[in-house]
Amino acid sequence: MAEITITETAQRRSTARILDVREDFEVAEAMIPGALHIPVGQLQARLSELDPAVPIIAVCRSGNRSARVADALNHAGFSADTMAGGMIAWTRAGLPTT
Repeated sequence: MAEITITETAQRRSTARILDVREDFEVAEAMIPGALHIPVGQLQARLSELDPAVPIIAVCRSGNRSARVADALNHAGFSADTMAGGMIAWTRAGLPTT
């Protein structure tokens, strides 16, 4: 698993699947446009929603949960990175949200 910057994430949005692993109440505040929301606790049951052929960038509030998720996804046969700084860094940088 690699930790990538918010700039790299923004550049890869069209070629990678952004996976937001935060809880519902966190996602209600802001989300990266086009991201797929699967809370950490639901990930195992919803793996079929992810395409193993498409790289994944896992996102959470600060980068801690998404790092664990990216590791788990890599062990499950996906290619996954985590976004450093999470949504805190994304929103502070003024990048787009829904």
